[in-house]
Amino acid sequence: MTNLRCKFPGEKALVFQGLSLSVRQGEKVLLLGPSGSGKSTLLQILSGLIPRSVEIPMKCDDIQVPAQAGVVFQDPDTQFCMSFTDEEIAFVLENRNIPREEMPALIEYYLKQVGLSFEQNRVLIQSMSQGMKQRLAIASMLAMDLEVLFLDEPTALLDDEGTSQVWDTIRRIASDKTIIIVEHKINEIVDMVDRIIVLSPEGKIVADGPAQQVFTDERGKLKAYGIWYPGIWEEQEQTAKEEEGSASGKLQVCVDHGISSLEAQQSFGLSDTPGISPISHVSSLSPVSPAYLPALDLQQFTGWRGKTPFIQVEQAKVWYGDWIGIVGANGAGKSSLLLSLMNILKTTGHYEVDGQPSGKTEQLADQIAFVFQNPEFQFVTNTVAEEVEVSLLGGRLTTKERLVRTDHMLNQFGLIELSERHPYQLSMGQKRRLSVASALVREQRILLLDEPTFGQDARNTFAMLAQLEQLRREGTAIVMVTHDREIVKRYCTRIWMVDEGRLSDATVVSSP
Repeated sequence: MTNLRCKFPGEKALVFQGLSLSVRQGEKVLLLGPSGSGKSTLLQILSGLIPRSVEIPMKCDDIQVPAQAGVVFQDPDTQFCMSFTDEEIAFVLENRNIPREEMPALIEYYLKQVGLSFEQNRVLIQSMSQGMKQRLAIASMLAMDLEVLFLDEPTALLDDEGTSQVWDTIRRIASDKTIIIVEHKINEIVDMVDRIIVLSPEGKIVADGPAQQVFTDERGKLKAYGIWYPGIWEEQEQTAKEEEGSASGKLQVCVDHGISSLEAQQSFGLSDTPGISPISHVSSLSPVSPAYLPALDLQQFTGWRGKTPFIQVEQAKVWYGDWIGIVGANGAGKSSLLLSLMNILKTTGHYEVDGQPSGKTEQLADQIAFVFQNPEFQFVTNTVAEEVEVSLLGGRLTTKERLVRTDHMLNQFGLIELSERHPYQLSMGQKRRLSVASALVREQRILLLDEPTFGQDARNTFAMLAQLEQLRREGTAIVMVTHDREIVKRYCTRIWMVDEGRLSDATVVSSP
């Protein structure tokens, strides 16, 4: 491909201005760049989705795309054609003219390749967690048995075990395949790729070469653009120490429900790891006096999907100033727990918010800000600015006050220049930031966040974490689902582990 120019309808600036790129057969390429730099768009152009299936104005002097390519999107829900897991893979096999009698064994094989197992290989896709859906999308892509694979953050929603399993699978089947990857979680694949291409915020290629060369020689550019690279968490920690002028100590784990400190650390990989120590600002503000009311109080609490209990909590409390990290495997019930806390799912049992019965979802929304795992579930307007402002309607603010607060929030989340764009035209990382911004703008004192940092570059991740930490220090209670063990290790004051639909253990993390 040479001299690529591309432009989204309604936008003044080009996405790419004369970009040229070639990939050799069998090469493994990793595309890096800040959020919004055009990585996903470039992947869709290289795979032929643009302009074959998605009509976006583009021109280039020359382009060669594969006749057939396997593509895994950032959002797995956009990928499925059928309602059930076995049907989804059978659809692929039918297109390969696989005999019907051979399909059951192949369906089971591809599901196992990504760590999925169901009775008769069949479950309703809609009932699966986002992480499980992403595994199914990868299984469907593997079933296509193609020579060229395009992977757009395929493990963003997966737990550590699932991430390792998926990349191990791709390594096994892809030795002779051409693979182009967009991914922020780079540690698992650095040794797999032959080449790294780095895009600037304007969509220009600013680095191109072997992984070790790029990470060593181009580190200044990576840091300036806010791109993930090995060792960035340690550098961020050092920056935090210098800014606060205090040294960081080791995390100490104090435990509820009798689980030992060592067991708690090992259960989520929090035992001592060379080169890793917590950022100095982590501290626990959880009140211990009975005079304080908890933000959330749960006893014998159950969240239901139909007649099936999806999440059960024997007893748990959230205090103002807590930052709870909810961890567990894909499909364990983490998102169901947050949906239950908002009464979006039917619930039974004792549930109080700030000492009062929880009430309905509409009442909870006055006290609790909620961020869905899929940001598009929250969008209700036609522009980015309106999406933030609509959260303020119905309150006591004047129009001018709403606009000022909206602009302030857009600035905080790096979205001010996109204020007139439709939310669906944003990159996945930008959509996620918009969903968080629209939730935080009302300044509720309790936050329920489902994977708020997925799909983010390093700069936006650290900026979001800093904003959340400031809110926590001011007394906001944060309950956050995350698969990022670095966030859990460095920011969370307590850990809730969800296992097979049960909140089993809660650990309190505090600095000495």
